Amino acid sequence: MAGGWSGTEEYTTDEALSRLGFGRFQVLLLGFLGTGFVAEAMEVMLLSFVGPSVKEEWGISGGAEGLITSVFYAGMLLGACVGGLASDRYGRRAGFLFTAIVSGVPGLLCAFSPNYATLLVLRFVVGFGLGGNHVLPTWFLEFVPAEHRGSWVAAFTCFWTLGTILEALLAWAIMPILGWRWLLALSSSPCFIVLIFSNVIPESPRYLCSRGKISEAMLVLERIARMNNKALPPGTVTSEPTRGVDNNHDSSVTRLLPMPEDSFISGEDTSSKSNLLSVFRALWSGDLIRSTLLLWLVQFTNHLVYYGLVYLISELSSRRSQQKDSDVYINVLVTSSAEIPGLLSVALLIDWIGRRMTLGGMSLLCCAFIAPLATQLGEVLAITLLFCARACVMGTFAVLHVFSTEIYPTSCRNTGVGFSYFFGRIGSIVAPVMITALLENHRQKQAVLLMDLLLFLAGLACTLFPYETKGREIH
Repeated sequence: MAGGWSGTEEYTTDEALSRLGFGRFQVLLLGFLGTGFVAEAMEVMLLSFVGPSVKEEWGISGGAEGLITSVFYAGMLLGACVGGLASDRYGRRAGFLFTAIVSGVPGLLCAFSPNYATLLVLRFVVGFGLGGNHVLPTWFLEFVPAEHRGSWVAAFTCFWTLGTILEALLAWAIMPILGWRWLLALSSSPCFIVLIFSNVIPESPRYLCSRGKISEAMLVLERIARMNNKALPPGTVTSEPTRGVDNNHDSSVTRLLPMPEDSFISGEDTSSKSNLLSVFRALWSGDLIRSTLLLWLVQFTNHLVYYGLVYLISELSSRRSQQKDSDVYINVLVTSSAEIPGLLSVALLIDWIGRRMTLGGMSLLCCAFIAPLATQLGEVLAITLLFCARACVMGTFAVLHVFSTEIYPTSCRNTGVGFSYFFGRIGSIVAPVMITALLENHRQKQAVLLMDLLLFLAGLACTLFPYETKGREIH
């Protein structure tokens, strides 16, 4: 059981973490990995502020300005897959170092770009590095006791909102005085902060157990015990076979299921090629294929709607008469603050009513909030609806950070999550092309109906996930 020690000489990592609780070690981990999430949010949001200045300085077209954003998301699309494979093959620390170095160094170099082409290449590389940032919530979750996973990973997502707010404040202070190059340089600083302190956080004990490195996993657990001032149960942590969930029983009941990647989990010395094949076979196994396909649909929808709402807010702002330069910063601050109630709601609901119901409910609620925007509304009502919709869509992201990570076994967890983010990034790329084109042609109704249709399908998809992961051990 996840809630306590079984009383034998061997115990699972979930049993050990439940005994050690959520203490000083997890708080340190939350702050460290959360800083990495702040870094990603800042790099994403700065595109809203830098593009117009680059366009003016180098005299490029509107399409060329938009390409800066497109290549960034194209890099994230590829990085999601590579980062996931790297962290499953070489460890969570390796996946983290990949994303921090590959995004931080080019991010700083962007500030010294001599021309447009150089900036494009560097922004692609930054996106490629940040594409693997999904290792951060996964790494954090693998240290959190089962009974607290939902609430604390939802709290972890708050660092994204913090990053968007910090970037808006930084841009507001820097852009009018020092310009876009200083903004690019300063926005890369969180990546270097986490690199400096990268030796503080150990490898995930779940990952170590999945590779048969029991003694190393025990050292990590003993370190957590010392920091949390708790004691491990007598005995040794075990590297147990992957478990699945019996779909015909209550979600709290687990049973052993055969998995195609057993040799990979056991830590046998097999070739890299066979290990990768085992990971891919696991994603398409009978136990995971439905969840994999449903996650792809929900991630695609979430990313497209998130950025679609950003463009809807920008469209509404552009209609205001006598718009000031500071309005763009104020809009980002106001709409980013909308994410906070969404995350708080998820933190309260996810460990109470479960992952599937929270995810589906937030998707359908977002659908209801944006539906009236298909007609012309007053500014106050429209902003209110967009505020509520932004809260809901950010809430669904928080649930996905938890749910997608819990669905997959440790041996292929980041690969599975990474490929779901691959389809999410496609949504990020489609949004500026499709939604912006519709809005520019005064087809707000069609843009809203498209997002509503996808949200409705995503809400229905949540009912089709084969099992609930609330309170379930992850392996």
